[in-house]
Amino acid sequence: MPNLVHESLFHVGQLVVHQQFRYRGVVVDVDPEFTETDAWHEEIAISASPKTQPWYRVLRDGSAHETYVAQDKLLADDSGERIRHPLLWLYFEDFRDGVYLTQRRAN
Repeated sequence: MPNLVHESLFHVGQLVVHQQFRYRGVVVDVDPEFTETDAWHEEIAISASPKTQPWYRVLRDGSAHETYVAQDKLLADDSGERIRHPLLWLYFEDFRDGVYLTQRRAN
């Protein structure tokens, strides 16, 4: 079976909405394909998506949860509204024009 390469549709700092569960969030990391364990993937088999597409770590609005979501389960959130999450400050330094801006890292 050929290894299909999928382009990431979302980027770090972008607001997204989960298609099925309708929660909003912000992308904090992008994996070109699934990087969790097979056991984890089996655990979510009811709604499992192919491992060969991009997967995203998302801070979920209004909670302290981080989720790991396949690209085919997400939509862009064009609301332009901030999210509320206690760990936003770890990843971002500003919010401008509906996008979170990453922190500058010193070398």
